[in-house]
Amino acid sequence: MPANLTAAQSNRVCNALALMQCVASHKDTRGPFLQAHIPLYLYPFLHTTKTSRSFEYLRLTSLGVIGALVKTDEKEVISFLLSTEIIPLCLRIMEQGTELSKTVATFILQKILLDDTGLSYICQTYERFSHVAMILGKMVMKLSRDPSSRLLKHVIRCYSRLSDNPRAQQALRQCLPDQLKDETFKAILDEDKSSRHWLRSLMNNLDIHCPAAETE
Repeated sequence: MPANLTAAQSNRVCNALALMQCVASHKDTRGPFLQAHIPLYLYPFLHTTKTSRSFEYLRLTSLGVIGALVKTDEKEVISFLLSTEIIPLCLRIMEQGTELSKTVATFILQKILLDDTGLSYICQTYERFSHVAMILGKMVMKLSRDPSSRLLKHVIRCYSRLSDNPRAQQALRQCLPDQLKDETFKAILDEDKSSRHWLRSLMNNLDIHCPAAETE
């Protein structure tokens, strides 16, 4: 990656990435797209931690291509991604990225978790689970100070899905952030029935009483 990137250079690459997203989205081209390992060419853009607008635009557009892949809910896509470093890349962006990048990265993690193979993979070792749980916990802390209903929805959905795994369920009883158990996010949950539903599902799985998840 170059040390600097002009807006014009970033735009040119992002236009090419937009075409890639079309290829990734189409059922007839998605298979060959994965077989050629094209997503791996995007990972250097996800690796960069530079915060300039040009690099952020590149990072966000690259995430959009991966997001288009996982939207299909195809096992072939999840199996391919699990064979790569996409999870640690997403986790780093979830911790350090802009709100929009965090949202797309969390959506990708959510889609991986919603696949049974993805859930088993993340819960297979304590190291994998604890890394995911640690980043989600940090996000909840940040969201309690700077709320985003869209990002919170994906975070709650990730927690809810993790709680479907018996081993993760046991660990979450110990490490779930207090802000999800109390009324920190009540104002957001009152406006977002979907987030409240998934929070209630999470709390039911963990046997925790949460007033904010109650239906009025």
